[in-house]
Amino acid sequence: MSFSLLGKKLGMTRVYTDKGVSVPVTAIRVGPCVVTQVRTEEKDGYSGVQIGFEEIDPRNSTMPLIKHDFIAGAAPQRHHREFRCDAKALEGYKPGDTLGVDKLNGTMYVDVIGTSKGKGFAGTMKRHHFKGLFASHGTERKHRSPGSIGSLCSNRGFGGGLKKGKRMAGHMGDERVTMRSLDVVRIDAEKGILLVKGSVPGSNNSLVEVRPAVRLYKSKAGKVAAAGK
Repeated sequence: MSFSLLGKKLGMTRVYTDKGVSVPVTAIRVGPCVVTQVRTEEKDGYSGVQIGFEEIDPRNSTMPLIKHDFIAGAAPQRHHREFRCDAKALEGYKPGDTLGVDKLNGTMYVDVIGTSKGKGFAGTMKRHHFKGLFASHGTERKHRSPGSIGSLCSNRGFGGGLKKGKRMAGHMGDERVTMRSLDVVRIDAEKGILLVKGSVPGSNNSLVEVRPAVRLYKSKAGKVAAAGK
């Protein structure tokens, strides 16, 4: 697995290309992240890197975390994440190193992972895009109803509850979402800003994880291959 960085979604804006085309982008403040621990096969049984993001006042942290960050030579961090990687990739990391958005230089596409906005309790039309019932005469105040659910009961004919995974009304949003292969439009290493084209999960100022795209679509894989040549 490749390296990952933590950042905050700032919001949307637009940039103009050399041809004067307006491109809508999402601004993400990436890093600076601090390496707080390096996991090795000999000591921990697996290879990985743990990073911290967003320095905070010690009174807003806990004593174990304060000591953990102190051992790495870093100030108390608000967020900590650990990512597994190959043993060869560990050679470039050591506790106390600072990782910034410049680590993404030369990357054409990134994956952005975050927590989507919570929508609360939602019906089937909003949550699963059901079309609802007919709005003709005889359908009284049931237009947004999901319809019959009995045909998907488990052990049909002998009681039992609904089949697992049946799409019904319930809690919507507030879940981990990965947006794949977003275009990297611009990187401002001085300000630590990354501009990407595409949807980024979560509200403004929410925590996101940014990594080089793990799996590219065919059209984008061809562009990367052409750029490599």
